[in-house]
Amino acid sequence: MVSYKELGLVNTRAMFAKAVKGGYAIPAFNFNNMEQLQAIIKASAETKSPVILQISKGARNYANQTLLRYMAEGAVQYAKELGWRRPQIVLHLDHGDSYELCKNCIQMGFSSVMIDGSSLPYDENVALTKKVVRYAHRYDVTVEAELGVLAGVEDEVSAEESHYTKPEEVIDFVTKTGCDSLAISIGTSHGAYKFKPEQCTRDPKTGKLVPPPLAFDVLKQIEKKLPGFPIVLHGSSSVPQEYVDIINTHGGKLPDAVGIPEEQLRKAAKSAVCKINIDSDSRLAMTAAVRKVFVEKPGEFDPRKYLGPARDEMVKLYKHKIINVLGSDGKAK
Repeated sequence: MVSYKELGLVNTRAMFAKAVKGGYAIPAFNFNNMEQLQAIIKASAETKSPVILQISKGARNYANQTLLRYMAEGAVQYAKELGWRRPQIVLHLDHGDSYELCKNCIQMGFSSVMIDGSSLPYDENVALTKKVVRYAHRYDVTVEAELGVLAGVEDEVSAEESHYTKPEEVIDFVTKTGCDSLAISIGTSHGAYKFKPEQCTRDPKTGKLVPPPLAFDVLKQIEKKLPGFPIVLHGSSSVPQEYVDIINTHGGKLPDAVGIPEEQLRKAAKSAVCKINIDSDSRLAMTAAVRKVFVEKPGEFDPRKYLGPARDEMVKLYKHKIINVLGSDGKAK
C-alpha cells in the first residue's frame, strides 16, 4: 500500500471547498507521458494554481502504474524546484470503470478516484459508487461520481448520445453514495468532435462551426438541490481552431473539429463547478507543434527537437486555461 501523502500529494476536499467559495475552477489536465506532465507542472507552478493530474485507464496502461507512482512523486519535487513551496497536486483516476481498478489505484498512491457508473441503471450506479466510496474514505481518498451521460469518445469512454443529468436525482444519489464530487452532463462532450455539424450553426464570416450553448438551466437546478456541493464538468476542451488549422495545413485531417467556447467555461467556473476536465486541447497543441516541425524540418529525427516545442506549446495552453478561463491562478501560493 502506497499512501499518496507519502508522495506529497493532496486529495480534492479542501481545494474544492475553496474553489466553490471563491468562484473559480480547478484545472484537471489529463496526461500520458513525460512531456505533458512537465508542461502541466511548469504551468501550475508558475501560476501558483492547484492542479489535478488525471490519468485514464488507457493512460495508466500506456504509462505503467509503477512509473506513474514515481512520476507523481517526481512532479511534486519538480514543482518545488520551480519555486512552488507548497504544491497542491492531486493524482486522479479519470473514468474508473470498476471497483477493482479504483481500489488498485488507491493502493498505488492515487489521492482521488472517479468511479463512472453513469452507463449503468441508477440503482447499480448507486451501489457501485457507494462501494468505492466506502473503501476510498478508509484512506482519506476522495471520490468523484457521475450522473448523466456525455456523448463522444475518449480512450475507453464512448457514447453516441448524451443524456442530461436529472436534477431530481442528485440529492438521493449524493446522500446514498457519500461521494465527494459529482460529474454532471449539461452538454459538454468528449473528444475533438464534440458536436455533429447538424447540431451547430456556421459563422457566415468564417465558415466555422458554432456549437449549441450548454444547459445552464440544468446546472442552476442542480446547484439549488445541492448548494455548495462540488460539481465537475467533463469533456470541456475548447478545441482551439488555431491548432486545428496548423494540423490541417501540415498534413493532418481534422474536418469540423469543434469544442466548448471558452466564455461558457468561464461562466461555469464561477458557479458550483469547481473542476473542469481538459484533455483534447493539450493533444491538439502537442500534435500541432510536432506536425509543424516535421513539415518545416523534414530531416529532423531527434525526439527532443519536436517534443520540446510541443511541451512549450502545452505550457502556453495550460497557463492560458488557468489564468484566462478557470481563474485558479494564485490560489495555491
